[in-house]
Order: sequence, then C-alpha cells, then structure tokens
Amino acid sequence: MKGKIIKSTGSWYDILGEDKNKYKGRLRGKFKIKDLKVTNPIAVGDKVEFEPENNAEGTAIITDILPRENYIIRKAAHKSAHGHLIATNLDQTVLIVTLVSPVTSLGFIDRFLVSAEAFRIPAILVFNKYDLCDAETREHFQQLKKTYEALGYRCLYTSGTDKTGINEFKEILKNKTSLISGHSGVGKSTLINVIAPELDLRVGEISSYNDKGIHTTTFAEMFDLDESTFIIDTPGIKELGLFEIGEEELSHYFPEMRELLGECKFHNCRHISEPKCAVIERVKTGGIAESRYQSYLKMLEVS
Repeated sequence: MKGKIIKSTGSWYDILGEDKNKYKGRLRGKFKIKDLKVTNPIAVGDKVEFEPENNAEGTAIITDILPRENYIIRKAAHKSAHGHLIATNLDQTVLIVTLVSPVTSLGFIDRFLVSAEAFRIPAILVFNKYDLCDAETREHFQQLKKTYEALGYRCLYTSGTDKTGINEFKEILKNKTSLISGHSGVGKSTLINVIAPELDLRVGEISSYNDKGIHTTTFAEMFDLDESTFIIDTPGIKELGLFEIGEEELSHYFPEMRELLGECKFHNCRHISEPKCAVIERVKTGGIAESRYQSYLKMLEVS
C-alpha cells in the first residue's frame, strides 16, 4: 500500500494510507544501513510504500521510500558530514520571522532562502508580531520588503494577537503543501491556531533571560486544513547550516547574483576581492543589498 508520512517521532512514523486510515510505521532494517548521509532517512511529506501488520495496534512496515520531488535540508547538529531532512515534496515554504521579541537575523533568513532556491522551492516571508513593532521597526520592515520582493520573494506582515494579515496568510496556503518554519518564539503555532483553532497547537513563551523562543513543537507534523491544503509544522530552528551546497555554486542561489552569471572577468570568480567582478561592482552601486552580500560572505566561510 502507498501512503504519506504525516509525523516523524524518530524511529516511528505516522502514515496516512491511500485508504485514508492512519498507521504507525517503522522502517525495515535495510534502510538503516544505507549510506544516505542523513540522520533521518524519512521526513514528513515523504511518499512511501508499506505493509500493514495484522495486529490491533495498526502498525506497519515501511518497505520503500518513493522518489522525492524536492526537500529542505540542513546540516545535522551533531554530525557535520550528515544532513537532517526538514520536510519533503513541498509546493512552497513559508518562513515566519520577527523583527522584535525575538529578532530574526537577516543571515538566517538568507540561509533559508538559499536552501529553498537550491531545489527551486518558492519561498514566502511572513513578518509576524507586527503589533509589537514601533514606527522605526515598521519602516525597517518596509525596507526589507522592498529588498526581498525585488528578488521575487513575497512578503507579508501578520499578528496572531490582533489578527492583522490573517486572511492573506490563509490565502497563500490555499491548495498547497507548505512548510511552516522559523526560529522558536516567532509565533508559528499561534498563527496556525488562529487559522485552524481545532488543531490547538501548544504555544510557548519567550524567555525573559535572552529574548529567545522556547521550543514547544517537538516533532515535525503535517496537518490538513482542507482536502487540498496541507501545512507542515516543524520544531523551531536555532541554526541553519547549509548542506549539499558547494562554495562554487553558492552564488547561483542568490537571484541577484545569478543574473550576473558569466559577467565577471574570471569564470570561477568567488566574488570576494577579484578584479572586474560584476557582483562586487553591483554591490558598490547599490544594485545588490549590502546585507545580502554580507550573508553570502558569511556562508562562504562555513560552506
């Protein structure tokens, strides 16, 4: 039987079968010894083949992982040579960010966008907690919106508290499978609860010690908002180490640098200090945002 992984808890996976029933599945041992270079061989969103076991618990054995259309992956926290799959088979990814309580760094935003670009997954930026922003912060948001929308990334602002932007947030999710991601504390669960109160996701608080979010979502899980709209809620991501992206191709995943491909003096230009570099010239003239270029340089250091 075929099915889709809707929750991953480590060694057990919740499967929604094509018969609309749910099963608790585990992998056959052969997958565990494959050199997959990931810490988790299966992620939420994966399509699998499985064999239901004849018992009252509704368990099943996963026999095959079907080819993936795409995926979002990050460097594993404790195994730098391995990746950790965040989610697979996505129509789009929605990054929830905040400019206050806590502040999402531009470097984190750009890393996430690079990861999405690597598999041509459309990305949307949702600036949450807009009700907490003062006039100066809202002006900063408008500047960021102008920068990112010029690159093709849709930006919107929301508030789970006063319901600002909620209708637009619901609309961008319609008829798609979307990954909802971001740091802990940015309000992912609150936003989801507003548009789908029946899910009643646990909501955490912000630590007064360091203004960081406290993890409340423990495992990635897929929810259906209607028969054609699916969202994947994930644990808050503290850091996003790039995986499977070499430094020679990194600039390809910055749209503003990709359009200058072939215009540098050297074909293997890294856009750091080379003469007649089209990217550096574009930064100097303001055609490429300084913050984006600095993000690129920081990624080069650890890629």
